[in-house]
Amino acid sequence: MDIFVKLFEVLFPVFLSIGIGYWYGKKDAKFDTNFITTFSGNIGLPCIIFYSLTYSDIDFDVFLKFSIFTFLYVGIFSIIGIVILKLLKRDIVRLLPPLILPNTGNMGMPLCLFAFGINGLAIATAITSTILVLHFSVGILLASRKFSIQPLIKCAPVYAIIFSLFFVYYKIPSPKFLENATFLIGYSAIFLVLVSLGVALSKLKVFSFKETLIYSLTRIFVGPIIGFAFVKYFNLTGIEAGVMFIQASMPSAVLTYLVGKMYSPKKISDNIASTVALSTFLSLFSLVLIVFLALKYFS
Repeated sequence: MDIFVKLFEVLFPVFLSIGIGYWYGKKDAKFDTNFITTFSGNIGLPCIIFYSLTYSDIDFDVFLKFSIFTFLYVGIFSIIGIVILKLLKRDIVRLLPPLILPNTGNMGMPLCLFAFGINGLAIATAITSTILVLHFSVGILLASRKFSIQPLIKCAPVYAIIFSLFFVYYKIPSPKFLENATFLIGYSAIFLVLVSLGVALSKLKVFSFKETLIYSLTRIFVGPIIGFAFVKYFNLTGIEAGVMFIQASMPSAVLTYLVGKMYSPKKISDNIASTVALSTFLSLFSLVLIVFLALKYFS
């Protein structure tokens, strides 16, 4: 019975926050989430990165290890995604991002925090940091079919990663005032990004249902399989195994739609929006099982 109580404690705040955003998005169709997106991207996420990496005393080697795991995970998913898109005779370049880049930030980090505490959040942040860099490099490259270093240079979280890793590598204790400030701002941002996700879901529509269902099921079912394979192959245990399993099981990232909207034709961005919406909806059911397994076998 204890595990079901823990499962409820982990999932309820995340689903409630998303539900609040979805409800508000339906109530006020003109509600603009640009402020939340700007605040979270430029201030909130950098604070979460710094606080989780410095306060948890995560080892630099652990950060590096999970960054490598993330690159490998995306590489494996890229092969699978290319095969699926090739079979469906779709754009294997611009439609690839929602298949290979999971929502480890908006959904994954809060789930890992509630499931495994600050140490779980730190490892989840290591994974998300790598995914974030890929969004603003590979993601934009695929969406626009041309590479530019400018978005990466302008990305505030990238500088937060570098600044945080300086503290982590040299094992420098974070000043208390900075710890308190980043804690307050970072945790408020977690709620806001979940609400923003709910608002986004209230506005996204599903086009080409059959095709979108294939993409979504690929993310929902293949992700956990790869995550579990990583756990077994690399002999991960405890919190490391649980976080890897949960983060690998996330639906398509909302950021892939935002990037696609900026750099790809409308037909492509609509298709990406459909995958994000449907995979996120399906994940609300699949994550109940995923988190249950993570808590039962990896706590």
